[in-house]
Amino acid sequence: MHPSTDLNPAARAGLAVVLGGTGGIGAALVAGLLAQGFEVLALGRRTQPALDYSHENTVQTCAQHVADRLAHTGLPLQRLIVATGFLHGNTAGGHRAEPERSWQHLNADALQHNFLINAIGPALVMRHFLPLLPKQGPCVAAFLSARVGSIGDNALGGWYAYRASKAALNQLVHTGAIELARRNKEALCVVLHPGTVETALSQPFAKTGLQVRPAVEAASDLLAVIDSLPVGSSGRFFDHKGLAIPW
Repeated sequence: MHPSTDLNPAARAGLAVVLGGTGGIGAALVAGLLAQGFEVLALGRRTQPALDYSHENTVQTCAQHVADRLAHTGLPLQRLIVATGFLHGNTAGGHRAEPERSWQHLNADALQHNFLINAIGPALVMRHFLPLLPKQGPCVAAFLSARVGSIGDNALGGWYAYRASKAALNQLVHTGAIELARRNKEALCVVLHPGTVETALSQPFAKTGLQVRPAVEAASDLLAVIDSLPVGSSGRFFDHKGLAIPW
């Protein structure tokens, strides 16, 4: 099967945007895309303009920044990668959130923040960024999710907020892919599982026997998957080896 996104080096004269591009895996994706020959724009909480999912106007401002870059350079937006995510840390409400081991640990603040960063924010990205993708020709929008967001693959339980918010992200992307196909039949919109990566997000949960990989390796694998996505893969969920994950 011929991949629809396998752009040769001469055809890589396009723009790649990485949201969350200042984080561990995001920065590695930026470096990998630059090495592939893309012009790359990284946006995140510490960039200018800054991206803050709790304020939709910042998502819109960042999208306008990308639109201005596209207009100035005349380049198409060929790669949009959303590498933002939340598993543990301080919430917008100022509380500490950790993955729940039991339903007794569920609380509204942690649930709201997980959904804000893992689902609502990416949904706003879909609203403001997907219209910037070209209306013809191959291009990819990829959203980083997690295998634990798979309902069919859940055999261990726990991690309620993270699992549920990633499952919501998966459904949002699957739905967005259907609409995107009406604009451009060659455009792909997918969910990707990067595996367990050596970042601040995963560090407290890395344990003996768990395959933890450097961010550079994870990014290389993800870009290889993006480059080899076959026709008909839009709206689907893949791991870092390119294997389909059940919903």
